[in-house]
Amino acid sequence: MAITFYDLSARNGARFSPFGWRARMALAHKGLEADATVEHVRFGEKDKLDFSGQKLVPVLKDANTVICDSWDIACYLEERYADRPSLFGGEAGRGAALFITEWTNRTINPLVAGCIVHDVYLACDERDKPYFKESREARFGKSLEDIQKGREDRLPDLRKALAPARAVVEKQSYIGGADPSFSDYALFGTLMWARISSPFELLAQDDALWAWRERLLDAHGGAARKEKLCADAA
Repeated sequence: MAITFYDLSARNGARFSPFGWRARMALAHKGLEADATVEHVRFGEKDKLDFSGQKLVPVLKDANTVICDSWDIACYLEERYADRPSLFGGEAGRGAALFITEWTNRTINPLVAGCIVHDVYLACDERDKPYFKESREARFGKSLEDIQKGREDRLPDLRKALAPARAVVEKQSYIGGADPSFSDYALFGTLMWARISSPFELLAQDDALWAWRERLLDAHGGAARKEKLCADAA
């Protein structure tokens, strides 16, 4: 087994990609993360990914097999390492995880981005800031400062949008049931993106999702809790 995992890196080496966190938790779930070699990739180092035929992280290289996209990585790990704990718990679970993934991508990620995008910019390596600023301002049609401005007033909209996930973890420990699964990692990755790159707290401490996030921070040997924060940079 020779796995190399290519993941996005901030200025102090913190790994803050929401999609990277999905794949990273999938690797940990399968008991593979400790044996994987991590290749840190800055925004300005996309040439490191030329071998994959595209420019986006995460990328997993398992011997001669190359997989891009966090969902495809999870599906590959499920099939290739079927003898290890399941990420989905069967086809029905895979379908549910895909729904959570798409809901997070289309509904939650844009709301979170509006709350932290300027903080993410500050977390970038100095060499990457011009690219990040130009690309994100073109995407949103306004300055990074203006995108993030008023986030305290918009926070209730995000918390309301999280209501479906909150309703589930009020009834059971994880979105996927009694144990964590990729249905959890899909949303958790986005909250890790915010936790690592921004001091702005998205969840209230009395929120059931706060307790759920705490459980996932401690899962798989506490790999997520141990990750450095961008605020730790000098």
